Amino acid sequence: MHQRTIPLNSTISSAPEEADQFIDLDRLFAIVRRQWKLVALGAVLGMALGVTYLLFTPPIYTAATRILIDENLAKLAQDDETMASRLQADSMILSEVEILKSARLASVVVDAEGLDENEAFLNPPQAPLAWAKDQVKSLLGLVSADRELTAEQQQAADKGRAVALLQNALHVERVGRSFVINLAFSSNDPVLAGSITRAYADAYLSDQLEANFDATERATVWMQGRLDHLQESSQAAALEVERFRAEHGLTAARGELLSEQQLSDLNSQLVLARAETANARARYEQYKSIIDSGPENAVENATIPADRANSAALANMKERYLAVTKREQDIVDRFDADHPQAVSLRREQQELTKQIYQELSRLTESYRNEYEVARAREQSLAASLGEMAGDSSEDGQALVKLRELEQKATALATLYQNFLARYEETSQQRTFPIAKARVISAATNPTVPSSPRKSLSLAFSLVLGLFAGAGVAALQEFRERFFRTAEDVRSALDANFLGHLPLVPNAPDVTRRAAAPADAAQGLPAPWLLQVAVNAPGSSFAETLRNAKLAADVVLHNQPCKVIAFASVLPHEGKTTVAANFAGLLAASGARTLLVDGDLRNPGLSRAYALTAETGLVDAVLGEQRWQSLVKVDRKTRLAILPAASRRRLSHTSELISGSGMRDLLEDARNSFHYVVVDLPPLAPVIDAKAFAPLADGFVLVAEWGQTPRALVRSSLQDEPQIAAKLLGVMLNKTDMKKLTRYGVPGGFEQYLDRYSGYYTETVDLNAKG
Repeated sequence: MHQRTIPLNSTISSAPEEADQFIDLDRLFAIVRRQWKLVALGAVLGMALGVTYLLFTPPIYTAATRILIDENLAKLAQDDETMASRLQADSMILSEVEILKSARLASVVVDAEGLDENEAFLNPPQAPLAWAKDQVKSLLGLVSADRELTAEQQQAADKGRAVALLQNALHVERVGRSFVINLAFSSNDPVLAGSITRAYADAYLSDQLEANFDATERATVWMQGRLDHLQESSQAAALEVERFRAEHGLTAARGELLSEQQLSDLNSQLVLARAETANARARYEQYKSIIDSGPENAVENATIPADRANSAALANMKERYLAVTKREQDIVDRFDADHPQAVSLRREQQELTKQIYQELSRLTESYRNEYEVARAREQSLAASLGEMAGDSSEDGQALVKLRELEQKATALATLYQNFLARYEETSQQRTFPIAKARVISAATNPTVPSSPRKSLSLAFSLVLGLFAGAGVAALQEFRERFFRTAEDVRSALDANFLGHLPLVPNAPDVTRRAAAPADAAQGLPAPWLLQVAVNAPGSSFAETLRNAKLAADVVLHNQPCKVIAFASVLPHEGKTTVAANFAGLLAASGARTLLVDGDLRNPGLSRAYALTAETGLVDAVLGEQRWQSLVKVDRKTRLAILPAASRRRLSHTSELISGSGMRDLLEDARNSFHYVVVDLPPLAPVIDAKAFAPLADGFVLVAEWGQTPRALVRSSLQDEPQIAAKLLGVMLNKTDMKKLTRYGVPGGFEQYLDRYSGYYTETVDLNAKG
């Protein structure tokens, strides 16, 4: 067996092609070129729907008026100039908007304009969508069946319906952040729209006046009753104050009660008495401590007060004592202690000590007397203050009650005065019927319909159609899962791309640029489709097959005879046609070529060549006949063809096509031919191609342009790694060459196919479908 490994850069890629990370304008333009008809169709349908909508939709007229909420209008009747905050102003405007939308105001307008009896208002012409919606509701039973109503019930029902229709057609909104409210009403009748809008403005202003009058009237009645009650309460509180003051004798002078003044004086005297007692006690205790220390210490530590009558005598005696003491000390220092003069001076010193001690004792006694007097006075004042405090406590409690009564009387009097002033203001405001709103833009009868707007509707329909067409086109592009370009083959399969085979007609329609030989030998009877490359050797179809031959020669250059198998994933992709044309082209070029019909279950090649013999490849593989005797030769191209005809039905064809008989047949063929081309069954339905893989040198995979799913081919090759390893390349058959340029990637050769037309001496008419 002749086997080889074909390098395919890597194994078949299992990952889908990655999306670009940036917007590719060229790719977008290519999509537009491919799908522009679909987008244009969507635009035409959108415009048609828009025109239909305009033809069957009745016009709507809108009348509008603007109302200014102006607080300054009420300044003439009110003195309150307090500025409302931004939040309060916003709330007030929104409240007025809700009043305009209210059912009560709508009911007033219905009565004023007689809308409950206006047939044009109650039953306006309907748009197709609204009519269809009503019909659906009727069919589904969503609209209740009419029942017999009395005249009053019918009138109430008509009025309620009129109010609902009026509210549905009314549009009220605030204009920006201003104090202006825009009120608009829409109707099929322009005169009716203008009159209802004006009636709404009048009803709102009247409602403002009535609301102000009613509120003022109710406030006046309530305040009158409150004034009478407050007047009686204020008078009763004043009389209660005077009665309580007289009962408790709460007289006052200089703004204070007499008991409070007396208590304050006693308290001041008691403070002074306590200070005097403390002072006297301190002097007494000081001199008492001197006396208690003894005569000697008393004379040494004695202090002479300056505020006593005997202070001078006491001071004289202390000076004499100090002088005698000093002389006695001098005598003792010069002589001795027994000196007569020293003895005399000591006797005089003792006499002075006695006299000074006696004087200090008398002075201490006088200080004690003063202390006793001050303490007695303090105790007397404290007792008087206690008695006075008891009396004052009772007066204070009564005073607290009195002050409470006075506060109540004052509050009632103030409240009465305020209510009286407010009552007078309210009474005056009733005579000023001024609303806080005015119309700044009166409603007029509209002359131009507000809906439908023709230009806008047509533009919207056009845009909607374009978007719908673009959406369908995008869906088709998103669903694009087939092979279109060489880049699709490389990215999905990581395999060599051999070229596009154009779609050719079944009948011979060849425009020759070079004259063909007139006496061409006749070959086997076969459809012209199987001999396109032979009949038009200068066409792009034949050029693509030459590219496949070149790929086989390059990859299999070590093989003197190359066994090339043609396969596809799905039936009817044209692999038989491609294999026959490839083999015919090889034979026409002078190479000895054997074409084998290896599709034993569905021998389409044999049927196409009208080889109806009952013997063929099966008989040769089974050894019943020599294969050389079964070969049919086309005299025109010298192409040898081995049909698959057999007398019996076979089920185990994979064993036959991969068995020893087939291997021996190929070994013999290698000695006689340069190329052996085998037409195999599709990969997916049967396993014959997989079984034949070890015997083939290379595989050419044929896929139908725009029909064969990429994922199916990729998964099939992943499941057949032996075939993938020998894959020479992929051909895209039945290619619409006119559409191919629309699918070419930016920079791909598909976008420049028209520039290569001069290199083909013959062209195949692609307008016919085969």
